Amino acid sequence: MYKQIDVNKRNSFLMIAVFIGLVIAVGWFFSYQYNEQWILYLAIGIALFQSFASYWWSDKISLGISGAKLANRKDYLELFRVVENLTIASGLPQPRIYIINDLSPNAFATGRDPKHASIAVTKGLLQKLNKRQLQGVIAHEISHIKNYDTLVMTMAVVLVSIIAILSDMYIRMQWFTGRRRSEGGGIIAIIGIIFMLLMPLTATLIKLAISRKREFLADADAALLTRFPQGLAEALEKISADSDQLKRVSSSTAHLYISNPFKSKNMMHLFSTHPPVSERIKRLKTMIK
Repeated sequence: MYKQIDVNKRNSFLMIAVFIGLVIAVGWFFSYQYNEQWILYLAIGIALFQSFASYWWSDKISLGISGAKLANRKDYLELFRVVENLTIASGLPQPRIYIINDLSPNAFATGRDPKHASIAVTKGLLQKLNKRQLQGVIAHEISHIKNYDTLVMTMAVVLVSIIAILSDMYIRMQWFTGRRRSEGGGIIAIIGIIFMLLMPLTATLIKLAISRKREFLADADAALLTRFPQGLAEALEKISADSDQLKRVSSSTAHLYISNPFKSKNMMHLFSTHPPVSERIKRLKTMIK
């Protein structure tokens, strides 16, 4: 587990380095095409600022995108007790608890480290799961926090979004403007457009690089924490079988949730941010005596 934590921390810095490189590459294409050196400097500035922002504020951005609101202990006393008991058992600080006003059962954890972590759950999760199943879900999210998965997963929300925005901006400028291009800019433009068309795929692969194995690891850790793997297995069955679609969800934040919030049956498993629920349940059931 400690090895996985170290790997996650290294992957966070690697992700920042890759992101900065991609944004600078975009800036160079812009500056070369339009003979404006300041565009490259601006791109470098954006890359550095967004990397800083993704580390410090991406949890707030994720919570904002999901529409999560800080929970009141008085209104959600049972949820608070479940979170408190499991964090004490895991030796972690108490995370902030948020509620998403949605009937679709789901949950996610976010934050750069255990001291700045938050757990968000939907009202549907609280209504449709019993206490044992809820404990399994919360234990899963606490395991993500303990393993520093949330650092990598949450940073990806901002980094991938910026890459997609820059890609769209470049393609639009190439499509609608043809002026002030440098000599040889035609070849560079073609290379740039191909590169930018591949950027959304690159963004998807970055999210997939946030290995789906982390979900298996968090499932196993949750089973050890609760000593009741059947609770999480039953919760995953209920969540995956539920017909309610999560309303406020973005492709940039889908990987944060315990179960893929997009319930489309046509989604290719190759590009799924989560391993198949059936495989997760199967592994959990092997832990049940």
